[in-house]
Amino acid sequence: MRITKLTATVTGLVLVLAACGQQATSESAGASGDDGGDSGRGDITIEVVVHGQASDPFWSVVANGVEQAGQDLGITVNYRAPQSDTLDVVAMAQLIDTAVAAEPDGIIVSIPDADALSGPIEAAIAAGIPVLSINSGSDVFSELGLLTHVGQTEFEAGVGAGERMAAEAGVTNTICVNQEVGNGALDLRCEGFAEGLGGVPSEVVAVELSDPTGAQATIEAALAADPSIDGILTLGPTGAAPALLALEGNDAVSLATFDLSPEVLTAIDEGTMLFAIDQQQYLQGYMGVSIMTQFVQYGLLLGGGDVVRTGPGFVTQDTAAQVIDLSAEGIR
Repeated sequence: MRITKLTATVTGLVLVLAACGQQATSESAGASGDDGGDSGRGDITIEVVVHGQASDPFWSVVANGVEQAGQDLGITVNYRAPQSDTLDVVAMAQLIDTAVAAEPDGIIVSIPDADALSGPIEAAIAAGIPVLSINSGSDVFSELGLLTHVGQTEFEAGVGAGERMAAEAGVTNTICVNQEVGNGALDLRCEGFAEGLGGVPSEVVAVELSDPTGAQATIEAALAADPSIDGILTLGPTGAAPALLALEGNDAVSLATFDLSPEVLTAIDEGTMLFAIDQQQYLQGYMGVSIMTQFVQYGLLLGGGDVVRTGPGFVTQDTAAQVIDLSAEGIR
């Protein structure tokens, strides 16, 4: 497992990463003064537990947002995630238990599997620890008793992807490539995509996030088995990269993806990918910490019980160049 703690001082942010057994640890403690800290909240500690795999660059952007919020607000934030290259909700549940045992002022979680994680989350709430969710969990946070959710509504984002692909490319037969089977948020994306296509067939194709070569072969096999496929939606950059390779020299199939990476943005800018759905995951990390801090310190809460939306937005060929530099900086 990977445990990251993020530490900021008055002179700047110091990030220390150290490996210990199966965990990596670093610490972020905010300071009071002109560096954004406030002596009224310097003793606040927030635990962040997410499901993002170590090999997925998407989650490094979330961590950057968490880190920056801890620095700006002058608080201590502990960022934890399973180190496995596949979705590991058992390890994540254990990390939530560890976070609860630390008795923090608040806990922020992602919820890829409500059935597996509801127990530890409910234990946190029963212990009097406020909890909110980011990224995955827009459909279940309320029934679990969480304060709010910061992210996008995944089904509606999928609908938008389907509508846009149908309108721009006129697709008639598609596949939805899922690189994280078991994550309910990704299931909702594929379901929404099918609805947005307005009846156009869309088969879900599962690939392994940790095996890009195998993912490329799986996509190529799907295309070979059904030559009428003319559209592919991938659910993240780790699915988009092998899809781009599978489609080299194939102009008959349109490609779009959820989420950003430098490779995705280059493909959009060059016209080999239609668009990417941007959920602004940096803001999910940053705003999650900010919202929890304001709740702990003042009892204030954004969202009114609804989702605090960071997306979906669409990055197209017209806008990709503007986003590339920020992506390289770990912000988009």
